[in-house]
Amino acid sequence: MKATLTMKPEVIPYAQTQPDPFEHAEPVISVRDLKKSYGPIQAVRGISFEIPERSIFGLLGPNGAGKTTTIEMIEGLRNPDSGAIRVCGLDPFKDGARVRQVVGAQLQITALQDKLRVREAFELFASFYSNPIGADELLDLVGLRERTHSSYDTLSGGEKQRVGLGLALVGNPRVLFLDEPTAGLDAQIRRDLHELILKLRDRGLSILMSTHYIEEAEKLCDRVGIIGDGQLHAIGRPQELIRELGEGDHLDVVLRMPIRTEALAGLPGVTEIHGGEDRFTLRGASGGRMLAAVAVHANQLGNEVIEAKVSQTTLEDVYLKMTGRRMSQ
Repeated sequence: MKATLTMKPEVIPYAQTQPDPFEHAEPVISVRDLKKSYGPIQAVRGISFEIPERSIFGLLGPNGAGKTTTIEMIEGLRNPDSGAIRVCGLDPFKDGARVRQVVGAQLQITALQDKLRVREAFELFASFYSNPIGADELLDLVGLRERTHSSYDTLSGGEKQRVGLGLALVGNPRVLFLDEPTAGLDAQIRRDLHELILKLRDRGLSILMSTHYIEEAEKLCDRVGIIGDGQLHAIGRPQELIRELGEGDHLDVVLRMPIRTEALAGLPGVTEIHGGEDRFTLRGASGGRMLAAVAVHANQLGNEVIEAKVSQTTLEDVYLKMTGRRMSQ
């Protein structure tokens, strides 16, 4: 039988291909030992992190992990039990009026009157700020020019998310908060919003977002904080977390004839092995190196690799390792 090999290119360590552009940047948000409880439930347990200017920081975790509570405290909407918060150097509780002029927030749910038109909503919210973005510029920015005079109740789910994002941007903020900005949307609408969020970062905004979508965090975030049960378990660039906290590549291999597990376990680059007979899953730093070793060894025994698949460690693998939970839980 002819061998069928499905492989991905080897990953070059992220640190070798790209320096950290935010290493010396000033933090636009600083959080120190933030805590919040609801009765006996500790929703946030001593969280600390910083967000550099002109970057996207993502809180990655499932529902109930503490993402929304953390963001609401940083926004000044919910009082922490203890800890220190600075947004653009300001305390969101003592300097609330000043903070509200430099931040914008899109909550999980945007609720407007059904018959309020898109332009009317933007103009109404613009009146709350000293230096707002004009309605025409905002309509173009969030891609709602053709829906200028449409009432809110006629918009699709994705268009309503764009309205919410426009309302968060109308005050011309330096910092943008996005709480699960694409939850419940279909794949195409999510991709469109991803492009818009990246464009906002490139315009100079600093963005704090929460998400439970692995691919969203990997695509959008300059840094990710893995959060679970109210605790931050790790912070770093997505590829940096995968490289430093992951457990290498996976090699799923099928051989023409059975082979002893011990023979494969001793091959170069193999750190872990599961399976038996003619089907195995191997783990090691390099899937390509493991596959080459298995193929050579099998050939020496008169055997043959007939199927092989190399898969890389993902951010979800890292999340599972750090929290003991899968993202779907």
